[in-house]
Amino acid sequence: MKHLKTFRRRSAALLLSAALALSSAALAADPSAEDLAEARQQDLNVLYETLQARHPDLFANTPESAFLAYKAQVEDRLSQQSDVEFLLDLQGLTALAKDSHTSVALAGDIIQQMRAYPMALSRRNGRWYATALPEAHQDLLGKEVTAIAGKSPEQIVACFRTVLSADNPVKLLRQYRQVCNAADYYEYLNLVQPGAPLVLTLENGKSIALEPIPYSALGTAPIVQLGASLPAPATAPQNRAYWASALSSDTYYIQYNRCAQDPELPMNIFAAQIRTELDSGSFRRIVLDLRNNGGGSDGVLWPLLELFRQEMERGTEIVGLIGETTFSSAIINAVELQEMGAVLAGDETSGSVDHFGSVSSFSLPNSGIRVGVSTKWIDMGTLLDADAGRGVETLAPDVPVRQTMEDTLAGRDTAIEWLLAHPERLEPTAHPDAPLTRGRFLGLLHQAAGSPSPSADAPFSDLLGIEWYLDAVFWAAGAGVTRGDASGCFAAARPLTWQEAAVFLVRAANALHLTPQVRRTSPLPQALRQDPWDLKALETAWSWGLLPEDAVFSQPPTRAQGAVMIDALCSAV
Repeated sequence: MKHLKTFRRRSAALLLSAALALSSAALAADPSAEDLAEARQQDLNVLYETLQARHPDLFANTPESAFLAYKAQVEDRLSQQSDVEFLLDLQGLTALAKDSHTSVALAGDIIQQMRAYPMALSRRNGRWYATALPEAHQDLLGKEVTAIAGKSPEQIVACFRTVLSADNPVKLLRQYRQVCNAADYYEYLNLVQPGAPLVLTLENGKSIALEPIPYSALGTAPIVQLGASLPAPATAPQNRAYWASALSSDTYYIQYNRCAQDPELPMNIFAAQIRTELDSGSFRRIVLDLRNNGGGSDGVLWPLLELFRQEMERGTEIVGLIGETTFSSAIINAVELQEMGAVLAGDETSGSVDHFGSVSSFSLPNSGIRVGVSTKWIDMGTLLDADAGRGVETLAPDVPVRQTMEDTLAGRDTAIEWLLAHPERLEPTAHPDAPLTRGRFLGLLHQAAGSPSPSADAPFSDLLGIEWYLDAVFWAAGAGVTRGDASGCFAAARPLTWQEAAVFLVRAANALHLTPQVRRTSPLPQALRQDPWDLKALETAWSWGLLPEDAVFSQPPTRAQGAVMIDALCSAV
């Protein structure tokens, strides 16, 4: 059949998530019920105590009382559970943290005790499709799945939330997809009776019943998979950390699959090669593809970010591609692109903007089960204006372009095809209600002033050097609009206060030799008189009509209010 290939000796890992970590340790054979309960109690205690000790805030999303209540339930059934059920109990306890980086892995020997349904599911453009099935049902491959075990896919995923570690909905979807054929999960969650088949309902109304088989039998089962012989686009994922190629005379493409150095092609050498290729062409757009990048070390990309900054100054547009797989350090790199003024296209990510991370791992003493636990809280809002107003949430693209099943079957890359068909410069999402940062406000002031050339580099130690508002800070420092703080920092990502807004506006007017007229004679609102460090600037900005009269001054200004203040300055002259 077209686009199909039979896998009779395939690795079982193709159907059960490749992300399932393996461990050779297991409980001793045939222990007594008492010994088994004692060993599991020790494992349970070590898990809970180590999570508490290493995680920066284990109870940030779920109160400790809920952890203790769940732990007590597990303790009540320690001697009755199978090894698989005990492991799923541990996964459920860890999932209470709602932290994508803190999770219990499936151990190798326990996987061999599990059973699987001979199928796999994939998501395209928000819908679920059957992408692996028994050979007898190969005509249903690529069809949309409308129900699983009599429930909608959304309902099924919601049920799996209790055992899968995820801090946002996209990560949960990805976690489910990776174990969607594991029969033990469905039985543990009471979605399917023990030993009963899993019923899939497809778009044509046809239902098929899939009998569970031993995990070890997957390698010899007559299973067919969609995609083995599909045509591949030029931008299909490659098993390399990074590579690059021109897609057209206008568009240059870079695929960045792992936040790690290629020992045979260090990133600085790779960036130099790209520099040479860009200089020899006339590219208007550079695309950095992060859709297959699950993380690593975010600093690896730095030589390319510096190159992008240079290209942007020459007028080249930078577009980042993100998707479900984009995670961890790749999220940091994507937000750094936005900090530069680049646009993100593609789909929502499984990685959250702010998140717990920097994983350490340990093994439970008796079962040998491996556990990963976050050791840091990563808040990019302290460093990047692009993170302002965000939190533990999926990173959404500025331009949503989801891969479709139709394009998948035809071997087309939906996002790349869309970008090639839309050469016009793309615009980032405005986020008008996000907090207005110091860096962004100076950037807007600088643009309103006609982007005057800076007189000198800004004397601040906390600038990255790639920010879209970098010239604005240089100009503001040279013109006396900003002086930073006593430590020599500018704190560009810190939310602006109304006091700072007034000072920046008045100083900018003086630096630009503007003479705003008095437009308002009403007294300065009492909320702005609370401990001012420059009352004169506040009163001046208020009298010029630069501060919005209807603002809630007990709350910091938003991006939308920042634009209003700058428009007021331009029109007050």
